Amino acid sequence: MRYTKWCIVTMAGLLAWGPFSFANEPNEARTERDRLQNSGKVMQEILNVPDDIPQDLLDKARCVVVMPSVLKAAFAVGGSYGRGTMVCRTGKDFTGPWGPPAMYALEGGSIGFQIGGEATDFVFLVMNDRGASSLMHTKVRLGADASVAAGPVGRAASADTDAYMRAEILSYSRARGAFVGVSLDGSTLRPDDRANRKLYGMNTNAREIITGAEVTTPPAANQLIAALQKSSPQLKR
Repeated sequence: MRYTKWCIVTMAGLLAWGPFSFANEPNEARTERDRLQNSGKVMQEILNVPDDIPQDLLDKARCVVVMPSVLKAAFAVGGSYGRGTMVCRTGKDFTGPWGPPAMYALEGGSIGFQIGGEATDFVFLVMNDRGASSLMHTKVRLGADASVAAGPVGRAASADTDAYMRAEILSYSRARGAFVGVSLDGSTLRPDDRANRKLYGMNTNAREIITGAEVTTPPAANQLIAALQKSSPQLKR
């Protein structure tokens, strides 16, 4: 009788725990998949309005970093970061189609001053090979390790001034429907290694992901990559 009762209790416990344990495994990457989907929505919306990123700048960009829905509250509690993704062109010298996404973090106290009461989206264009390679390997301080400038807006805006030609990274923000260039000197961009492991389910790093040698693009990134591929299918130097 005791044995039967013990079996019933044990089975009940397994049944109660089972759904939780199996559901918990995909939840490990759910947050990162949500960020990819939100990044895709942000990029699609930005590319569908007239006064967005100048076409010639997007065509010259090696990589695009999207940080969706960064909240000022994150900085007030000391977190000092936004989270999103970086997508780069594949192939030698970044001349191929847009590849798989790597997760990235945006940090620095100066970001908080750029954010109002609503969520702010940030977009960065990485304009040369050196800037892209640096971001693959380590934390990059904007304005120190990599030159940065507030990007111009408008598809026909002039993008051949010295500031834009010299900058390794061009930065933008969108809040309350307004899309503008924004200065984020002193902030940092870095690979989010923990998020990359959660997303891909393996011990990989940003360089391996961006070169596309070891991973398959997750479906959650399809909208983001499709939007970039449609708008700028190849690199123009």
